[in-house]
Amino acid sequence: MGVLGEGRGSTLVHLLVVVLSLVAFGFAIAAERQRSVGSMFRDERTNETYCIYSSDVATGYGVGSFLFLLSSESLLMGVTKCLCFGRPLTPGGDRAWSIIYFVSSWVTFLVAEACLIAGATKNAYHTKYRGMIYAQNFSCETLRKGVFVAGAVFVVATMILNVYYYMYFTKSTSTPATHKANRTSSTVGMTGYA
Repeated sequence: MGVLGEGRGSTLVHLLVVVLSLVAFGFAIAAERQRSVGSMFRDERTNETYCIYSSDVATGYGVGSFLFLLSSESLLMGVTKCLCFGRPLTPGGDRAWSIIYFVSSWVTFLVAEACLIAGATKNAYHTKYRGMIYAQNFSCETLRKGVFVAGAVFVVATMILNVYYYMYFTKSTSTPATHKANRTSSTVGMTGYA
């Protein structure tokens, strides 16, 4: 079965897009569950106060989720030639829906990637780069709850929109274009007046 066979699209492309997106979703949920948590520590010798953060594994999960979603989107855009290149789409409802799903999937993709990379960056910043604080009253800042969950929600939305985009894209590219009527057999006579 070819990549664009029978108007359904390749089952392998559908499967890969879904699996890569679900792995990205899993990593995003794991990142949320493993966010670093800060606690204050006071050094009795130097009388300095530190923030000590838990594990940095959420940063790795967030970056992993980012990369898997990027792979899914890249695969689909490579197969469909990013809607702009390759065979033209047949005019009609399938083309309209494929354009709507294409734009919507890119919007949700960009929001998901922004949430995931921002969460991973902020989590890494608190874990690795926060040192001594000489203030009297302070708290250990941590990544807000829900940043990775928002990314996970947008990962699922991107996956669903990508599946529909690919489905309508393949319908629109496999439907033969309507042929122009043969001018010699036209039923309307267009002779000139002499």
